[in-house]
Amino acid sequence: MTPFGFGPNDFGSGGNDDENSGDKNLPNYQELFAQFANFGFNPQTLFAAAANPGAPLISIETLREISRKFLATGPELPIGDQDLSKAAEALAIANTWLDEATVFPANAQSAPVGTSRNIAWSRRDWLDASLAGWQKLLEPLADGMAGALTNILNETVDESLATGPAMASITPIMRAFMGSLIATQLGQSVGQLATTVTGANDVAIPIFDQVSARLIPQNIDLWSEGLELPIDEVRIFLAIREAAAARLFTHVSWLSKYIQDAITSYGKGIRIDVDSIQEQAQRAMESGELDMNNPDSISVAINAGLFKPEQSPTQEAALAKLEMALALIEGWIDHVTTKAAGERLPSYGALSESLRRRRATKSPTQQLFAMLLGLEVSPRKMRECAVFWFEVESELDLAGRDHRWEDPALLPTANDLGDVTKFLASTSVPDDLSGLL
Repeated sequence: MTPFGFGPNDFGSGGNDDENSGDKNLPNYQELFAQFANFGFNPQTLFAAAANPGAPLISIETLREISRKFLATGPELPIGDQDLSKAAEALAIANTWLDEATVFPANAQSAPVGTSRNIAWSRRDWLDASLAGWQKLLEPLADGMAGALTNILNETVDESLATGPAMASITPIMRAFMGSLIATQLGQSVGQLATTVTGANDVAIPIFDQVSARLIPQNIDLWSEGLELPIDEVRIFLAIREAAAARLFTHVSWLSKYIQDAITSYGKGIRIDVDSIQEQAQRAMESGELDMNNPDSISVAINAGLFKPEQSPTQEAALAKLEMALALIEGWIDHVTTKAAGERLPSYGALSESLRRRRATKSPTQQLFAMLLGLEVSPRKMRECAVFWFEVESELDLAGRDHRWEDPALLPTANDLGDVTKFLASTSVPDDLSGLL
């Protein structure tokens, strides 16, 4: 049976037997080409990427190509004047109501006047604008996985080969391979997200350098299908969530780096157990779950987490930190939206229930993090965080609640959610709010 992956036998005599016969300092490029092709990658593209070691591992061009290809499988509607008018109206109402629900003010872009072309985006608009943010966010993961793969090569080859020209030539190729692998997975996920997100910030992760509230009319219409609720109320409900996220991300500038640092910490801890992966692959091939001659089968196996390494304590801590950050963001948006619209929108209860059901079946964002990091932010944790923000406001006030975002040290861990009074007593908040706004 054909072994899975790369090992010491992939090095040795070169791909050209006439030129490289017996030369143990050259990688077997012919075998490498066959392995890359099994994964559905063009080896020439990988070699070209390897020739530019200073470039990001996750290629924007690859992300754009794959995500657009996914997007092209469905309909895409352009933005018309009516879309702009309705989006502007919904966001204006949302920001008026949010002024009473949070101390974070709307910036100029989040409080639209007229029918600016930036108020509504098509699916393609969101996709193209978000790619740089996704690349930056997940580049540390690609770097960690590439480093782990390089370490395996160093450990499995002959010592003289590990320090010779062969490794110097193969290492950038393997790094390019890992970058392409993640770019492919990420591109598919971003393409899927583009068909579902209802606003620029609907993923509830700060991925834009310049934050502003924008709606995606085509996806809002899709979101409302089957609800039998007034579309205007659906649009306002989603506009409130969008504008709330925009206010939070605008005024809590450390969030983006905080999330990326957690991903970086996770990436640095990646270690690959070759024996374990070989055993998993052998069992999968024997059961028919994995066919090394079928690139689709390999892609499915990777996406399903078949070859994910076990997590170290450091990685588990990084994921716990990341999960709490994402749950606190979602919980705050939920609480603020309820405060702003709970008694104003007649359909608010039904809209909230619809959102809850969608979370129970995993949003595309949750699927993305589950696939790449093994992280699943449970709907229960989001609900607990929404209750946390409600209780903080009840014990302090609205300003005291939002002031908690001034410093990550003022935010709870999972263990703090059960006793908010005790948590608040254990932390102190400065009286001056000016530094946050």
